[in-house]
Amino acid sequence: MLFSIRIYTYAIILVIGSLFNLQKAKKLYRKTSTEEIREEIFHTPKTVSQKVIKATGTNVLLTGSEKIPEGPVLYVANHQGLFDILAFLGHLDKPIGFIAKKEINKLPIIRTWMGLLNCVFIDREDRRQSMKAINQGIENLKNGHSLVIFPEGTRSRGNKLNEFKPGSLRLATKANVPIVPVTINGTYKMLEEGNGRVQGSSITMTIHDAIFPEEYASLKSADLAEHLQHIVESALPYRAEREKEVKVAITTQ
Repeated sequence: MLFSIRIYTYAIILVIGSLFNLQKAKKLYRKTSTEEIREEIFHTPKTVSQKVIKATGTNVLLTGSEKIPEGPVLYVANHQGLFDILAFLGHLDKPIGFIAKKEINKLPIIRTWMGLLNCVFIDREDRRQSMKAINQGIENLKNGHSLVIFPEGTRSRGNKLNEFKPGSLRLATKANVPIVPVTINGTYKMLEEGNGRVQGSSITMTIHDAIFPEEYASLKSADLAEHLQHIVESALPYRAEREKEVKVAITTQ
């Protein structure tokens, strides 16, 4: 528990220490949005996230970053734990925002940074607000800001996937941007597995081939969600083991 307190305290100190850079970022945000400005604003959240993850004793292995196309994209990922967001911010190495639950909007300083990253806060229990948030996300993508969504809708708290909900995929289909599936594994061990106690882990982030608008245009939302879920699930350990067992069974028949 002492280790957890140290990590929480360290994270709070880093967030408070970002106030000076926050003021600079606000001024930059008022200027015409360019890739250089987005990267400059993104630098502080990226650095803070890296430092917090490193302090836990966690290492992150990212593969497939060369598969990310130029321009705005919608990243579609599984959601194992709260540290997923820090892993994306700290290690994807590209400016991103999130479709995030409304509770995060209550956190001082953090909510301001997330606003500057063009994050969108959503209340899944309020259908009207949810639709408004999705429409805002569509506009953000059209304006050149990449976003991350977790279509499971909640943390799985383990390495097994919950069903992907198709509604949020309207972000890509309406904005006409590429979809980049991402499999993240190991973040649940940092907090959820320890019932709120922070501990180190090994995180893998696997970037899959992008799916372009002309490839998904003919798919229904439910079919697209199922397809993306299959891709994301393919890089999780239990899925790999299951496929290995099936192959062994077939060869021994």
